[in-house]
Amino acid sequence: MTINTGAPVVVGVDGSDSALEAVRVAAREAEQRRRPLRVVHAFSWPLTLTAAELGPAPFAGQAEGLRGEAEEFVSQALAEARKVNPEVPASGVVVDGSATRVLLDESRDAALVVLGHRGLGGFADLLIGSVTVQVSARAECPVLVVRGEPRADGPVVVGVDGSELSTEAVRFAFEQASQRSTSLVAVHAWLNPVVLFPGDVSPLMVDLSTVAEEEERVLAESVAGHAERYPDVSVRHELVHGSPAQALVEKSRDAQLVVVGAHGRGALGGLLLGSVSHTVLHHAHSPLAIVRHLRTTDGS
Repeated sequence: MTINTGAPVVVGVDGSDSALEAVRVAAREAEQRRRPLRVVHAFSWPLTLTAAELGPAPFAGQAEGLRGEAEEFVSQALAEARKVNPEVPASGVVVDGSATRVLLDESRDAALVVLGHRGLGGFADLLIGSVTVQVSARAECPVLVVRGEPRADGPVVVGVDGSELSTEAVRFAFEQASQRSTSLVAVHAWLNPVVLFPGDVSPLMVDLSTVAEEEERVLAESVAGHAERYPDVSVRHELVHGSPAQALVEKSRDAQLVVVGAHGRGALGGLLLGSVSHTVLHHAHSPLAIVRHLRTTDGS
């Protein structure tokens, strides 16, 4: 198999089991996309260990030891990637800086950034969650968050709300469904509109059947053009009257992958900053792809 050059699949590692799960997924993504794999560890000196506290000699020794540990994380990750497919070109690097800044820099030239859901230490879930949220919200390529080994079957599920970033998410979801030779489930969730008269506290009565028709139109129009470009992908529309986050979490139980835009409108607005992000990132039962900007197939 020939692997094309161009924008790599980047995976962030920290020596954790979660990171190795992400490496295995990233290696398969690189294989499917015919892209090289780039393993990255962000190295920063612990704030509690300063030269003033440790003195010049101990500080130098400690720095050498921690740097060696960081390089070992990368070596272990590369060995794990080769187990998946030794033919995928893979390289590794230790980059000085915070995890968020390093990964955002990497995203500028990447086709995809892959992250594990958890990291190391007692604050692992909090820290990786923070990094994941920040990188997903600002990355210049899609971000794939891995939660354990993904399913080999099931559809790709995409959240649709008609926004510009939702359109990017739909494009990415069709691409993924085509690569995985599986179907696509397009989910659009809506809540009852609450409109107040000026100076009134009573909700305006609306015809819910009319609202549902409009929401169905948004869903159909969001998917239509992409369906024509991917005739090999079977598409099912699902209009859900309820919470977008709950709908996506529920659909993730049987999905290979759930795809959402980094931000949306209406109930999906502020996806990575509010309750929807917390629910989907922390409770989805499948890997989650968060799309802010989608590279074209030539890597641009």
